[in-house]
Amino acid sequence: MLNDILLALQAVATIENFLIMAAGIWGGVVIGAIPGMTGTMAVTLALPFTFYMQPVPSILLLVALYKGSTYGGSVSAILIKTPGTASAACTALDGYPLARQGKAGKALNMALYSSVIGDFFSNISLIFLAAPLAILALRVGPPEYFMLMVFALTTVAGVSGNSLLLGLVSACLGLLLATVGEDMYGSFRFAMTNEMQAGLAVAPVLIGLFALPELIKLIVFRNPPKTEPMKLGDNRVSGREIRASLKSILRGSTIGVVLGAIPGIGPASAAFFSYGEAQRTSKTPANFGKGELEGIAASESANNGACGATMIPLLALGVPGDVITGVMLGAFMIQGLTPGPLLFQTNMHEIYMLFIGMMVSSVLLFGAGKITMRAFSYVAEIPPTLLTSVVLLLCLFGIYSISNSMFDVTVLLALGVLGFAMFLLDIPAAPFLIAFILGPMIEENMRRALAISRGDASVFLSSPITWIFAALILFVIGITFRREVAKARQRKADRA
Repeated sequence: MLNDILLALQAVATIENFLIMAAGIWGGVVIGAIPGMTGTMAVTLALPFTFYMQPVPSILLLVALYKGSTYGGSVSAILIKTPGTASAACTALDGYPLARQGKAGKALNMALYSSVIGDFFSNISLIFLAAPLAILALRVGPPEYFMLMVFALTTVAGVSGNSLLLGLVSACLGLLLATVGEDMYGSFRFAMTNEMQAGLAVAPVLIGLFALPELIKLIVFRNPPKTEPMKLGDNRVSGREIRASLKSILRGSTIGVVLGAIPGIGPASAAFFSYGEAQRTSKTPANFGKGELEGIAASESANNGACGATMIPLLALGVPGDVITGVMLGAFMIQGLTPGPLLFQTNMHEIYMLFIGMMVSSVLLFGAGKITMRAFSYVAEIPPTLLTSVVLLLCLFGIYSISNSMFDVTVLLALGVLGFAMFLLDIPAAPFLIAFILGPMIEENMRRALAISRGDASVFLSSPITWIFAALILFVIGITFRREVAKARQRKADRA
């Protein structure tokens, strides 16, 4: 075994492979930082270039693009409150307020450190825990999925701001829009046009909800232009700040690995889950959403922790963990490799090369992040009035380029107006996005579970895993109720 590892290390340690991984990481970071340009798009566009490459370098290129784009989404989320990817939406909640406070450099560094730690943790887990976690994921059926998604939905309480009621209203709006389109049985809901039959895509909803309201605010309120552009400020993250966020980083990395190993969950759900847990266990939960470094650490460690973990079901079972690994499955097949249990018997040399290459890509991610940070830092120094038109053009062309659809652009603009209305009514946007992402998964697994049990609702408490999630749901609801009662008493005491 040691000899095989040494041979794999020798095969990976070539100038060509390092250049391929560096190009993938760098390209992924840049693409992820551009609003509307997703990691899926990056991997898909790179797929034709892998046809004439060796098997392992081609897979390493796609993995590097995936990792780079996941981190890159945090750059625009922090600097201009425009998440480049869905998994960076949580990062915008605290990253942008920090940038407005003159601490954009600190936020970018915390995002980078958390991403690299989460990515490294994910790679270690992939190497040592692939088979056990794949077996666990195989045992998770529709009832377990449903209870997990309902538990993830309880994070709405943690990001509802000062009013749980308004947070629930926001979540209900998100669930309502998530039902647009065709359901699993072929029925259409709210499909007033042909384009609406396919449902609403995540990218225009995400960018419309978080980016456009900021632009509308600048236009409507006509804030006077600043004499000096916003500065990056202190770039250094102190040892005390890292230690204070280390618990959230490790917990977020673990959440990312576990949820990433379950097919269909993905980095976005892991980021929201981790963010909610960080706020729930924080000593200063009121600071979340106002510029809390721990919030950035929690979300970035989770979404990058999920990247490597999505490879676990792909390699061990041949089941893609998300859309991007679905593209990678095609790349494996093109290269003559069949993911699944037999892959570890017939192509162990390639597996070792892949593992080593992924570890190297974690180091390259740190270097690319540092370089890109310096390059993109100039975005924070552009006056807001000048930045408005640039961001709007990026949003419009970015969304249109995904599927060449004017309908997506219409959704983008409509969600921008809705997001601005929610801002005026003090309705938080984060619960809307959480519910919109989780809604289809909740509905699909609920209906599958009920179909399996022929309508018997007890199927949702039919296994130890479902009981664990049910207990966690009740525990979170109890904590939320207790917190709301304490808030009500505090408000009553303040009025007295």
